[in-house]
Amino acid sequence: MSAATPAEGANSRRVELLHIAAGLFAEKGFKNTTVRDIADASGILSGSLYHHFDSKESMVDEILSTFQDELFAAYDAVLTSDLDARAKIEQCVRLSFEAIDKHPHEVAIFQNEAAYLGTFERFDYLAERNAQSRAVWITLLDDGVRSGALRSDLDIELTYRFIRDTVWVAVKWYRPGRKLTHEAIAAQYLTILLDGISQ
Repeated sequence: MSAATPAEGANSRRVELLHIAAGLFAEKGFKNTTVRDIADASGILSGSLYHHFDSKESMVDEILSTFQDELFAAYDAVLTSDLDARAKIEQCVRLSFEAIDKHPHEVAIFQNEAAYLGTFERFDYLAERNAQSRAVWITLLDDGVRSGALRSDLDIELTYRFIRDTVWVAVKWYRPGRKLTHEAIAAQYLTILLDGISQ
């Protein structure tokens, strides 16, 4: 096996630093996390961090944009698939819980910091992603009603808000590696969402 090239080593270090920063941003909050905090947690001097990133804003920008690019590519693949309307809803719910499992820090940062970060021009895309998320779920629900998979009297907007808030709030209590897997949680959620809890 050949040794990593300098470029590969630098990229690996960038990924490691972003992971450390994401954990701090999620735990302490973006505003309360300093460049020195990130450097200390990484075992380097603050000045060394600037060899990789020009600011903590650049770090959180890369953290959020990379995560959201991956998530929405997965949603788009479902929307354009040959799955029926109910199966598309089920798959997007599973993808959402999988995202919480794989990217808990990124989800927490977005949930906690999007309103603040959105006040800066470089983060205008966060509002666009919110609108895109709404469009995904409204499309899924509209198709569900139109196909007969969902009830005809469904309030689409209210249902979208319910799904959005009840899925993503799980990042506050779900912990990867414990008894309940994200697959099990998604399955139970879908049972409640689509079949109800009464006999």
